[in-house]
Amino acid sequence: MILSQNNLKNIAVPGLVVPDEKLFDLPERVLQFGTGVLLRGLPDYFIDKANRQGIFNGRVVVVKSTDTGSATDFDQQNGLYTLSIKGIDNGQRVEENIICSAISRVLTAGNDWAAIMEFARNPELQVVISNTTEVGIQLVEDDIHNTPPVSFPGKLLAILHERYKALGGTEASGLVIVPAELIVDNGKKLKNIVLELAANNNLSSDFINWLNKYNHFCNSMVDRIVPGKPDAKTIEILESVDGYKDDLRIVSEVYSLWAIEGDEKVKSVLSFCQVDDGVIITPDIEIFRELKLRLLNGTHTLSCAVAFLSGFKTVKTAMDDPLFADFLSQLMIHDISPAIPYSINESMKHTFANTVLDRFRNPHIEHQWISISAQYSSKIKMRVLPLLLQHYRLSSEVPEYIALGFAAFIRFMKVEKNAKGEYIGNNNGVEYKVTDDNAAIFEEAWKLDNVNDVTNSILSNENLWDGPNLTILPGFEDAVASKLAAIMQHGVLELISKK
Repeated sequence: MILSQNNLKNIAVPGLVVPDEKLFDLPERVLQFGTGVLLRGLPDYFIDKANRQGIFNGRVVVVKSTDTGSATDFDQQNGLYTLSIKGIDNGQRVEENIICSAISRVLTAGNDWAAIMEFARNPELQVVISNTTEVGIQLVEDDIHNTPPVSFPGKLLAILHERYKALGGTEASGLVIVPAELIVDNGKKLKNIVLELAANNNLSSDFINWLNKYNHFCNSMVDRIVPGKPDAKTIEILESVDGYKDDLRIVSEVYSLWAIEGDEKVKSVLSFCQVDDGVIITPDIEIFRELKLRLLNGTHTLSCAVAFLSGFKTVKTAMDDPLFADFLSQLMIHDISPAIPYSINESMKHTFANTVLDRFRNPHIEHQWISISAQYSSKIKMRVLPLLLQHYRLSSEVPEYIALGFAAFIRFMKVEKNAKGEYIGNNNGVEYKVTDDNAAIFEEAWKLDNVNDVTNSILSNENLWDGPNLTILPGFEDAVASKLAAIMQHGVLELISKK
């Protein structure tokens, strides 16, 4: 039995949230670009939750991000899919299983452009959501009269223009547009591209005035790990136990955040924010970006090589080790949290840090350290360098945990180029591939005679760090070199056991 609207009455799984039949009659209020697991596990989850509580009362029309392919899986299941939320919350294991009914239909731009334009004319439409990946929000030469236009901004502009023509440019016909692409100022960048395309397409000043005045392009930030579809063995077990087949089933962690930059008008339209603390609508979302970038991403980055060189393959297995878990906790508390270059109260930092620890301990997420190490040097520069420089603005003492993270990072980047042009590292006889655009710099540095010279070469490389010479930071070079020497001689675990 496949999951579908007709088969819902035959599904009787203890604890499973099954949608009420009346939810299928709700009007379509949202146009969503993208069928990916993040959108289905975050925005669509919030909308579904609100609909079940009688608050937002609107369904989602989804446009596949690419112009090719079909929506057969969604059609067969009437847009339904099972979301399993599993993880740790406040130290306790949590599991929730929901059949989400937020999606009403899925269209492809190449085959269904007329239907998409028809929906653009619908007065019930209020919201546009997107996650077309980072390359989706780019300016390309585009003609909005194509069926369809080439780019996502071109498609969006065509929809807005069609809506303006059909509904007369009224205030009520304006939309709240919330891109979820993982770039800073995504709403602002999308709006600027749409405006430039409008000029390139010689659209009227009256339309552009309507676009500027009554349409809200909101910067947003999403944060939830949604690994996607379970493995084949798990699916086989679930289908046997639950009694139904679901080709769209996904799994997510418990934690969720959708921070949206907006005013009271935006908040009133996005009324689903009322049902979950994970949706935050505020005039400034930078505080949430900094918390995530430093306490989550920065901690990941600084502890990555420490964990990998200690022999841990995944974040969860590393967190099961008391020595590593203590190192990571102390890193966050002593070195990262005080050095976040943004004014955030201590209570908010503490709460977010505890949430991060819960997420790292999630037994249902297989997060590989080798995957986290991709483009390691760029992540150090973006996520960690501002912390290091801010620390030295506040103190002349060496941040010992950051120094250890740096030393492990340099050891991890001890690589040699093979015949295939790949950069290969070696840890206790086990080879690993390093994916980093700056790997050649580290290969060259490791040709030097000793760890002091290697450390100096890396920390003083102003091209690598886009300006700063890190050897001028008081005591930092000596601390990193000393810890690197200890790692080379004794290994990382012995070093962190002495912290």
